[in-house]
Amino acid sequence: MAEPPAGSPPLIDGEPGAIAPTEASDDVLRVEHIAKKFGPVTALRDVNLHLRKGEVLGLLGDNGAGKSTLIKIICGFQKQDSGEMFLHGQPYAPKSVDDARAHGIGTVYQDLALIDELSVYHNLFLRRERVHRPLPLLANGQMKREARAALDEIGINIPRIDVAVARLSGGQRQAIAVARTVNSDADIILLDEPLAAMGAKEGAQILDLVARLKEEGRVSMIMILHNYVHVLQACDRVSMIQDGVIALDKPTAETSVEELTDIVVNEYRRAREAAHAAPASAAE
Repeated sequence: MAEPPAGSPPLIDGEPGAIAPTEASDDVLRVEHIAKKFGPVTALRDVNLHLRKGEVLGLLGDNGAGKSTLIKIICGFQKQDSGEMFLHGQPYAPKSVDDARAHGIGTVYQDLALIDELSVYHNLFLRRERVHRPLPLLANGQMKREARAALDEIGINIPRIDVAVARLSGGQRQAIAVARTVNSDADIILLDEPLAAMGAKEGAQILDLVARLKEEGRVSMIMILHNYVHVLQACDRVSMIQDGVIALDKPTAETSVEELTDIVVNEYRRAREAAHAAPASAAE
């Protein structure tokens, strides 16, 4: 078998080798030897990943590589088959998404989980509504004030917060989903394709928001991205999933669009060679 080009993950029995567990003194999250199967399909086989305080980590990989599965395990939506996680140095095994949220982990999914018919401020307080006591009536005035303060604090420009989110642009809707997570006191934010189906202007708004949050240093983020230019612009470090493992882990300052592209091209090349080799082996 030919040696992989320089910069490619090392191959073990024809598959990328897993990056060994790594930790830093300021880690807020570590996952070690995480594996997950769905029937006969192996989504993750040995994932090791860590996230430092105030860091933005770009999580890359081809479609079906297991990125979203890993995010769902971290946020408590799914349970791993094996492996363990640590949050702020303590064992972490979320029982549900609400449990993960209570531990300070918020998730912004690709579909945003916004209700189009509700206003901006109602979406910001979805499932965390402020109510009057003792009568269980919505405290709309309080939610409006807190929503305006929250949006202004992280620099999101939405002139009216009493309009339905269905009337807003894609970038504004994404910003609201991020703001809702930030406003929930999360100190770790997981973003699954935050720039999907956005134009350049709207994508720039989200990247600016991520930059502001990174500058403040009070939250750490994992972002699933496909555009390598965005990765190098927004992230401090990049981890790439291949064949169910983290096969590459580098500071973005030490990699390039060319290197990341070459790794993916080499992965496709190996897949094509394996596909062509299978019929030949069956014919022998």
